[in-house]
Amino acid sequence: MSKVGKLPVALPAGVTVSVANDVITVKGPQGELKQSFHSDAIEIKVEGTEVVLTTKDETKQTNAYHGLYRSLIANMVKGVSEGFTKTLVVTGVGYRSEVKGKELVMNLGYSSDYVVIIPDGLKVVATPDGKLTVSGVDKQLVGEFCSQVRKLRKPEPYKGKGIRYDNEVIRRKVGKTGVK
Repeated sequence: MSKVGKLPVALPAGVTVSVANDVITVKGPQGELKQSFHSDAIEIKVEGTEVVLTTKDETKQTNAYHGLYRSLIANMVKGVSEGFTKTLVVTGVGYRSEVKGKELVMNLGYSSDYVVIIPDGLKVVATPDGKLTVSGVDKQLVGEFCSQVRKLRKPEPYKGKGIRYDNEVIRRKVGKTGVK
């Protein structure tokens, strides 16, 4: 058995979980999420205000699924009750970002602007001080979108210019003149 999978997932008030046809559905005040699972390896039961996962056999793959699906369900419950947010910081002279409808328009020092389509289910807020706040109910979607935006201009170690996460620390390097 997986150490993570043994723990039950607590359901806060206003969150409902239903299991049918190899799909688990979690509904809450923020929205609704669905996830398919392997019913031949894992059994998911809703007992009162908890979701309990049990394995049907003791193979290595089943134990891996046990911890995986428990973590996915816990993330789904947190997403529909509270939501997830990540903050990106755009640093550099002339680097700007703004939201126009369902598009994120970014000037990152290249000859033309980057236009990124914001996926459904995400909310992006750009502040004038260079911060982008991405929020949504799906943890994977929020993380993937932030990763794609960060790839447009990774932070460089000499001047620190680029797009970085709010809590990310960039190790700065000394330039040529600092070596003596």
